[in-house]
Amino acid sequence: MLNIPQLLATELDLQPYQVQNALELLAEGATIPFIARYRKERTGEMNEVQLRDIADRYTYLTELAERKSAILKAIAEQGKLTDELKAKIEFCLQKTELEDLYLPFRPKRRTRATIAREKGLEALAKLIQSLNVKNPVSISLDVEAAKYISLELGVKTADDALKGAADIIAEEVAEKAELRAYIREYLLEDGLFVSRIKDDHPEGTTKFEMYRNYQMKVRNIAPHNMLALCRGEAESVLRFEISFDEEVVLTYLESKEIKTNVRAIRDFYQAMLKDAFNRLMKASLMSEAIAEKKTYADIESIKTFETNLRELLLSAPAGMKPTLAIDPGFRTGCKVVTLDETGKFLEYQAVFPHQAAEQRLKAAKILKSLIEKYKVELIAIGNGTASRETDEFVAEVLQTTASTPVKVMVNESGASIYSASKVALEEFPDLDITVRGAISIGRRLQDPLAELVKIDPKSIGVGQYQHDVDQKMLKKKLDETVESCVNFVGVDLNTASKELLTSVSGITPTVANNVVAYRNQQGAFKNRRELLKVPKLGPKAFEQAAGFLRIRGGSNPLDNTAVHPESYAVVEAIASDLKVSLTQITQIAEKLQKTSLKKYVTEKVGEPTLQDIFRELEKPGRDPRAEFKYATFKEGIKEISHLKVGMELEGIVTNVANFGAFVDIGVHQDGLVHISQLADRFVDDPKKVVKVGQVVKVQVLEVNEKLKRISLSMKAVKQ
Repeated sequence: MLNIPQLLATELDLQPYQVQNALELLAEGATIPFIARYRKERTGEMNEVQLRDIADRYTYLTELAERKSAILKAIAEQGKLTDELKAKIEFCLQKTELEDLYLPFRPKRRTRATIAREKGLEALAKLIQSLNVKNPVSISLDVEAAKYISLELGVKTADDALKGAADIIAEEVAEKAELRAYIREYLLEDGLFVSRIKDDHPEGTTKFEMYRNYQMKVRNIAPHNMLALCRGEAESVLRFEISFDEEVVLTYLESKEIKTNVRAIRDFYQAMLKDAFNRLMKASLMSEAIAEKKTYADIESIKTFETNLRELLLSAPAGMKPTLAIDPGFRTGCKVVTLDETGKFLEYQAVFPHQAAEQRLKAAKILKSLIEKYKVELIAIGNGTASRETDEFVAEVLQTTASTPVKVMVNESGASIYSASKVALEEFPDLDITVRGAISIGRRLQDPLAELVKIDPKSIGVGQYQHDVDQKMLKKKLDETVESCVNFVGVDLNTASKELLTSVSGITPTVANNVVAYRNQQGAFKNRRELLKVPKLGPKAFEQAAGFLRIRGGSNPLDNTAVHPESYAVVEAIASDLKVSLTQITQIAEKLQKTSLKKYVTEKVGEPTLQDIFRELEKPGRDPRAEFKYATFKEGIKEISHLKVGMELEGIVTNVANFGAFVDIGVHQDGLVHISQLADRFVDDPKKVVKVGQVVKVQVLEVNEKLKRISLSMKAVKQ
């Protein structure tokens, strides 16, 4: 059998010890963020991406090994396991290849070949196969076949016998792994995806119009096109298949299977091979090729979703400041809430600035009063219906206030999902659903990560065909992304919600609930060690979680850093050598820079960990996220009808797809910057140029009000 750790090291270009140690840590229950951050010496400083690659490939190969064992046992029980077959099975690396090898031995339903064998025609099939190799001078297949005529067995003529023998040989050919692998690869490399819109959908009536008469090389099809074809077929709007030159396939099969020059046998084989391909191979191999391209499209689309989600979760926070949040609306009014500097809900008011003048004046008075009463520093306005009108109204109000809070348009995708969720109901059982939505909008501005972890990532609006991809894979990858982001930033132990805590390394939902319950009963945590008093949070969970949890103003200043408690002794030694107290250690960056790392290296703490400790002490408790920036939408441009070709605007990237980026320019409809319009150079991947949340400048290229399509360019505008 294969040595999996050695194979992983070769495949991923790593040292065997790195793979072995990573696998051991994972088996011990260590999380990937913990291993990447606090076990660098054992893994040779592997990052999270490398560690996840190891974990994913190890899972695949382990499942493959289990399947191999089951297949080897099944074939051995049939008495058909040869040394050659056993070696092929043991050393294959892909599930598709393994299933191809098993296909001839897989239990089958009753087939034409089965029926032919029941009629006693297997001997005739074997005779014809031997004649194909021996190349006899003269032979009459009809004469040989006549010997197998049996009215009792249902073989009435020599032709019946030959057809039965052909069925037996056809099934054997169709199950040959090497033939299937070649044809599958041919379809993937030289096939052509062809689609047609069904006749009951007239031209211009579907969202799949570009696929009405669509053709694309299978090897070149973009992930979003592949997923669109699958969705169109699932919705019964279109049909698609792989078109290819069948003569190429048949010629290949003949070259591999026909050994004789005898015309009668060649004719028999040519007819048999055509039947074998069309009846037994074509449909399944086309399905397998399509499935392979679909899997590839799933993986690539999920990667894009992961990247977008990471950028969104790591969006720069405006900061924990007194905030006024508005969920805009015309007829139903604007829902206004105020939050304190911890995100705590303070007050709710409904105002109606977009109705009568009297109502607008009343709304302005209420807004001004709230801003002054709570010393508001941030104003968050949801970007849904009436957002631009509300933005203008707020700007008018701010002209009359003593202070000028920062006013920001906030993407409210998923806010309605959160406000109707069990999480929101538990958090605010006495508040209306619309009020909860306004609170979420405000908190997203204060700290996007802390609020967005409460929402199913699929509802945040940064995916591409997320409902069409492998849902199990999608959930796994998005959960990993959330976990990675939360641990990258770190969590305030005394303010974090249970949803945020659940994403911390080593903390389960049950433990997160227990942490919050303990905090509510005992008050704020004073130090990290106090975590060990939380029910079900044992030493292992503490080891995994402690470094990612922060305590501001606690009894130990190191508890507000990313230094792990297991390394506190090292920091204490450094402080002692520098003749400063622990409370001063984070204030002497200059002395730290002149301190030798090697002096403090131990068996457990190596230079990589010491470098991390020194960096952390130089900037303790720093937020690794970028500086906060926001877009300023152009005044007077509120609807798609206001746009003119050539107009230059500022906007914010809301989603990045394989074909370009969507940008919110404040007209309730995102515009598309096609990949060809992202830069003055060739761009092969939009993610290399733009990211979700980025403020960009664009020029309007085209506007189609009827279809609500806006084409934008970043090429002609200086960024």
